[in-house]
Amino acid sequence: MAFVGRKPTNAPLTSDDIPNGIISAADLASGISGLITWQSVKTSGFTAVAGQGYPCNTTSAAFTVTLPASPSAGDTIILLDYAGTFDTNKITLARNGNKIEGASSDKQLSTERKTVQLVYIDSTQGWLVSSAANETATAIEPLTYTADFLVIAGGGGASTNGSGGGGAGGYRNSYSTETSGGGGSSESSLSLTPGTVYTITVGAGGTGDDNSTATNGSNSSISGTGLTTITSVGGGKGDQGNGNTSGGSGAGACSSVNTSRTGASGTANQGYAGGNADSGLNSAGGGGGGAGAAGVSTVTASGGGNGGAGLASSITGSSVTRGGGGGGGNHFGSTVGAGGTGGGGNAGVYGSGTTAQSGTANTGGGAGGGSGQTNVVTGRGGAGGSGVVILRMLTANYSGTTTGSPTVSTSGSDTILTFNASGSYTA
Repeated sequence: MAFVGRKPTNAPLTSDDIPNGIISAADLASGISGLITWQSVKTSGFTAVAGQGYPCNTTSAAFTVTLPASPSAGDTIILLDYAGTFDTNKITLARNGNKIEGASSDKQLSTERKTVQLVYIDSTQGWLVSSAANETATAIEPLTYTADFLVIAGGGGASTNGSGGGGAGGYRNSYSTETSGGGGSSESSLSLTPGTVYTITVGAGGTGDDNSTATNGSNSSISGTGLTTITSVGGGKGDQGNGNTSGGSGAGACSSVNTSRTGASGTANQGYAGGNADSGLNSAGGGGGGAGAAGVSTVTASGGGNGGAGLASSITGSSVTRGGGGGGGNHFGSTVGAGGTGGGGNAGVYGSGTTAQSGTANTGGGAGGGSGQTNVVTGRGGAGGSGVVILRMLTANYSGTTTGSPTVSTSGSDTILTFNASGSYTA
C-alpha cells in the first residue's frame, strides 16, 4: 500500500511508491538500476561487479581491480581509497577486454583519498569517470611501472707526447642501491608509462690522435615524454699541452718539462677527476679519472699514472665492472700508466712499438695516453670506449617492443635490455 503524504524515511520502498511505467516490481527485487550496494573492505585483488561500491585498503600492498568482462551501458562501479594509501600502493584497473576512457590500456588509481565512479558507456569509449573526489590529479591515471637503469657515456680519447689518460664516461645507476660514479648515491628508478616511446642514446668514445685533436666521449641518455632525461656526460680527453678536459670523469694532466699540471675534474655523481702531472724532463701524464676512483698522479721520473678504477654492477644478473680511466702516457720513459679496471686503456710505451690502448667498447673506458714518439703508429693516443645503456624491469611488464637490437636477457623475474647502440623501448 502506498503512503499518503510524506513517507517515513525508514520505510521500505515498494512498487506502490513508483508511478506505473517508470520501474517494475522485478526491477525493485533485483535493486534499482544505478544504485550502489557497498561491499566489505577489500585488501587484495578482485573482479568488480556492476552496481557495487568497494572500499579498497592498500595499506599492506598494491593490488588489481578487474573490471567486468561483459558490461552493459549504464553499469556503474565505485572505488574509494579506504585508508588513504593509494599514493603508496596503487590500485591497477585491469580493463578485461574493454576500453577505459577510449583507450585499450589498463589504468591506475595512485592519488591519496581518491574516489572514482566508473560508468560503462559503449564499446567505443568503454568505462568513463562520471564523478571523482579529490581531483588534485587526473581522476584515473595511465598505468606506470618502474625500471632500473645503468647509463654510461663514451670514454674520452687521448693524444701523444706523454698525454694524460682519457677520463671514463659518466656513470649513473639506479639498480639495487649500487652507487653511481664519483661516489654518488644510487638514483631513483624510472617510472615508465605504457605506450610511451623512450629514446636510448649510446655515446661513442672520443677519438685518439698523434697531435692535439683528441676528443671527449659523447653523452649517453634515456629520454621520453613525462620522464626527466637521464644524461651521462662523455669522458674528458687527454691531450698534449694543457688540453686535458673535464667530463663524466676528467682526463689526466699531460706531462710537462717546466710546469706541474692539474688533472681535469669529473662531473658530480658521475665520475672522478684525472690525476695530476709533475714537472721534469722525464715527466709523465696523470691517469684518467674513473667511475670509482680518481686517476693516479705522477711524480717526476716515476712514469705515467694509472687510470682510476671503474665500478661493478650486477644489473645484468652478474657482476661486471665498467667505467675505468685510461693510463697516463710517459713522454720518454718506458714506465706507463695502466688502464683502470672496467675498460680503461693502457698507455703507449716509448721506443717499444707498443701503442696506446683504446678503452673497451661498451664500458665507457678512457683511452690510454700516447708516448713522446710523434708517430701515427707508435705515439698515437688511444680512443675512448663507447658507452652502454641498460634497463631492467619485471618480465610481467616488459612490452617486447624495441628498436636498435638491444640484447634481451632475463634474471629471476626480471627482463634486462642491454643497448650497445642507440635505439628505443616502447613501454
